[in-house]
Order: sequence, then C-alpha cells, then structure tokens
Amino acid sequence: MPPPPPEALIRAFGPPAPGRGGLQDPPSGRPGGRRTAAGPWWKADARTDPWRDPAAPAGLGAPAVYDEDAQPGPVVVDAQGRRKLRLRDLSVRLMTLAVLGLLLVSAVGGGVGWYLTRTAEETPLLAPGTTLSQVEPGITREPGSVSGIAEQVIPAVVSIEVRVGQAGATGSGVVIDGENGYIVTNNHVVSGADDVEGAEIRAVFSDGSGSAARIVGRDPASDLAVIKVEKPGLVTASLGRSDDVVVGDPVVAIGSPLGLAGTVTSGIVSSLDRPVRLSGEGTDTNAVISAVQTDAPINPGNSGGALVDASGSLIGINTAIASTGAGGSIGLGFAIPIDTMKRIAEQLISTGSAVHATLGVNARSVTDGTRDGALVLNVEPGSAAAEAGIREEDIIIAIDDTEVGSSEELAVAVDAREPGDEVTVELVRGGSSQKVQATLTQA
Repeated sequence: MPPPPPEALIRAFGPPAPGRGGLQDPPSGRPGGRRTAAGPWWKADARTDPWRDPAAPAGLGAPAVYDEDAQPGPVVVDAQGRRKLRLRDLSVRLMTLAVLGLLLVSAVGGGVGWYLTRTAEETPLLAPGTTLSQVEPGITREPGSVSGIAEQVIPAVVSIEVRVGQAGATGSGVVIDGENGYIVTNNHVVSGADDVEGAEIRAVFSDGSGSAARIVGRDPASDLAVIKVEKPGLVTASLGRSDDVVVGDPVVAIGSPLGLAGTVTSGIVSSLDRPVRLSGEGTDTNAVISAVQTDAPINPGNSGGALVDASGSLIGINTAIASTGAGGSIGLGFAIPIDTMKRIAEQLISTGSAVHATLGVNARSVTDGTRDGALVLNVEPGSAAAEAGIREEDIIIAIDDTEVGSSEELAVAVDAREPGDEVTVELVRGGSSQKVQATLTQA
C-alpha cells in the first residue's frame, strides 16, 4: 500500500474539510465551500474570472477575433462585405489548367506563324489587278548642289601616300594636267621624300587604283609642289579665277583628311587676302601666303586638296588650319589662291623651281597704338632695300598703294610683284613718314 500524499498536496488539491484551508485561501481560512466577493482578497468580478476564483461558475465569453489575411480558404471578405480572390487562394488544379491554356495558345500562334512564312513565297502580295503606287523618278542633282559638285570634282582629287623608311604620311592632290599626269599638292606633303634614297610617293585615285609618282618641282616659299604619274587620261580639275571669288561664296573642300579619301565638306569663303605664315616640322616650308579663308572643315590630310566654288571650279589649294592646340578643325581653314597656284605650278613644270621677288629685309610686326607696320630688323647688303636707302629701325607701312600692317603683310605685298618691278616704299623714320623707290630683286 503506497504511503499517503504529503500534507501540502492534500491541502492544495484535496476536498475541503472543517478547519483545513485550500489553495489561495487566506492564511486564517474562511468558512464556506465557495469563494465570494465579500472577502478582502477578492474583487467584485472574481466570479467571472476562473483564474482568480477556481470556484467561479463557467460562462461564455466574447467571440474569438482572428486575422482574416492569415486564415486559409479561397474566399476573403473585405470591410464592405465584398469577396476577394487571391492568387494563393487558387487551387493547384486551377493554376495548372491556366498554364496549360497559355502553352496551347503559344503553340497555336507559333504554328500559324511558321505556316505563313513557309507559304509566303507562294501567296501573292496583292489581289489580281492591284497595282502599287508609282514613285517619281530619281532626283537630278543640280550643278550647284554639294552632291553635284562632289560628283564632278572627286575624280580629279587624289590621295598622296609618302613613305620614308618606316615612317609614312598622307596628303591630297589635284590633277591639273590629266594628259601628262601632273598633280599639284603642298610642298610640306612631299618635301620629306625629296632626294631621299628608298623614299616612295604614291598617288591613289578615286577609283581605288594607284600609281607611283615623282617630284617635278617644289617651292618652299609658297608651299606648293608638282608631282607626276605615268597614267594618261586622268580627269582634270577645272581652274577658276581669284578675281571671281568674293566673301560669302559657298565652297566645297575635297581631300583625304586623316587618310579618309574622297571626304567632302562644305562652307563659305569667310575672308580673302588673309596673310598666313606657313612652316612645319620635318619640312623646309617657310612661306607667307595671301590665303582664301574658309569655314569648310579642314583637317590634317586635307593639305594639297581642292577648294572649289559652286560651279565646281578650283579656286584654291587647301593648305593650313588655325588650331587651338587640339590639332583639329575649328572652322578656320586657309587655301592658296588659284592665281598663285597657276603661276607657281607653271614655273615648276617648266623649270622645276619658282621665282620670287624680294626686298631684302627681315622685319617683325609692330604697332605704336595708332598705326601698325613692319619694323626693319636688318637689311641685306646689296639688296633692293639697301639700294633704296632703307635702314634698320625703319617701320614700313605701305608698298605702293597696299597698306602694310605686319611683317606677314609686307611679305605678301612683295611676293605679289615680280623681280625687277619698281615699287614705292612708305616708311616711318624718326617720327615722320617718307617714301623711297626700290627695285625688287630675285629671291
């Protein structure tokens, strides 16, 4: 027989007995078999709280409250009593049917597309008797349009490739005598290959054919040169006249900038008779030209190429660009005028060299704040200037009727004359101006 339970368990869980208290009874005990609210340990609501009064009667409480979104089931009712259908509420069977339906539609669409492509060649585009609308004939390029000019001039412009040892350079040229194969270009394009053993010069034409070329003559004082190819029947450029060119005329530049043959750009003549000093590393060019200024984009490789007017006539040989240091076009390009080119090219073809007039002074540009001029730094002995009595420190301000505002303008004014020409030189000496007569000599 097991031993009796401990006294504490009997008191806590056993039936009440006279003189014995139970669980949660006051220390002194209370009479009666059921707790009431009269005792000091209980409050008025003890009868409805079985956790505080184990003897309280059972009763129904408020309905349970649940989070509807967390409950399973296909139907959810919102606050307005409307039923909501969510994707997760759909059964697996219904979702499977939906996926199968999409696959079926895709298969049918793909099959129809495949069938149409297989039978497209057999199906006429239009019903019998239907005709397409007719378009106008191709547009005829007007003679003055850029495209018309390009079509006319490009065959007369060549790319020039120069190779000296492992080094190479490219430039442009213009055919001026197609029957004899004469091509004009810039001196600085070909000067590096002159009298150099193993050097090669090659002219590449617009049709992609090429031919070896040789130097006929060079003129560092004008930056012009003539080369010759043994390929008769070349397309020859039409030559214009400098007197016909005015500021604002449309022009087209054609050449091989950056080695890109047959490149066409367009612009206008932005200035005339612009004195520009030309020189270049690796070349003996040392020239001052009275240039045609243009805003047609010109880049390295355009040198020696064509500048033509709206009729397609050659009015200049592209030679130089103004640059801010980046080396590309900034909208200021310079071309040797056509009259200068014709005069120099004829001499180079005839004799291999060109003749220039000289005054025999070295000068630099100066200004006194009111008038610009060319300050004479030194006078060559026996020169035209020495014979005319021009001295160092004189400031030359005019040659004949041509004003001189810089050393470049002085060089251009003298170069426009011929050796043996007598000119009137106006100069400032000791604060007063005077005129002297000088007979130009050959440079």
